[in-house]
Amino acid sequence: MAPRANWKGFLRLSLVTCPVALYPATSESEKISFNQLNRQTGHRIKYLKVDADTGDEVPNEDIVKGYELEKGQYIEVSREELEEIALESTRTIEIDEFVDKSDIDARYLIRPYYIRPDGKVGHDAFAVIRETIREMDKVAIGRVVLTSREHIIALEPMDKGLVGTLLRYPYEVRSEQDYFDEIQDVKVTKDMLDLARHIVNQKAGRFTPEKFEDHYETALIELINEKRAGKVIRPKERPQGENVVDLMEALRRSVGKEVGKEAGKEAGKQAGQEAAPAKAGKPAKKPRKAAAGQKEMLMPIAGRKAAAAKDTSAKKPAAGARRKSA
Repeated sequence: MAPRANWKGFLRLSLVTCPVALYPATSESEKISFNQLNRQTGHRIKYLKVDADTGDEVPNEDIVKGYELEKGQYIEVSREELEEIALESTRTIEIDEFVDKSDIDARYLIRPYYIRPDGKVGHDAFAVIRETIREMDKVAIGRVVLTSREHIIALEPMDKGLVGTLLRYPYEVRSEQDYFDEIQDVKVTKDMLDLARHIVNQKAGRFTPEKFEDHYETALIELINEKRAGKVIRPKERPQGENVVDLMEALRRSVGKEVGKEAGKEAGKQAGQEAAPAKAGKPAKKPRKAAAGQKEMLMPIAGRKAAAAKDTSAKKPAAGARRKSA
């Protein structure tokens, strides 16, 4: 199924214009989600739009927007009035300026979108804009209207397309001074820094998103599958945190811990290399690829891209049973 665009319009750099479509670059749909149920009946909870005073349900055609001036007093604003003040950025992303990426404070970043030409025309103009941004090694700043509000958008080239990241306005970013002013000024000794730097060097690497596992999502899958299998759910013991009394001692122990981890990794690599030549003849089968970053599921959950079931002989829930509790 082809992705659905969140916005369609035009991308413009001075007099160079092309039709484009904007798509979300991230998704939350793969995560486990829950419905709210009535504990007594097992039925799903449904929300209604009701009049706060009368309690009567209000049909969508009778619902209008209103700005609260003071308690209980509103100014109504119609859809037609909102359309009257529609900005040019409702249909056009106008590139206003080019800036260095380092100039954009990370606190201003909201969410990324993919931008590509819309239809069969305008690919030449799109390529000119994309390659100009790439060649200048800059970020293009423009404006776009999404969900009825105008946003700042930062455009960067990615492969054959563009990535547009929505940015916050200054009034949406809180001042760090409100939170950092009470932090005590502490003098960190050179010995402490040396030990901490050693820990950092032991943990140094490259950011590879594929190696990170969503542990909470995995735990949710395991919980749901255990309940489906009729297992009794018992609370697990949580690790107790330790109070740090001697900071230098904690740093020294941390260094020893990281060195031990590194030595264990090297020993594992050597053991694997020595064991490899022992098996000759028939080539080993390639391991079946599991879902990225997630454990295989005991039973697949409908509507979610999950790894293949480990136990295909697991019993299905009895027909007619609405729910099963631990």
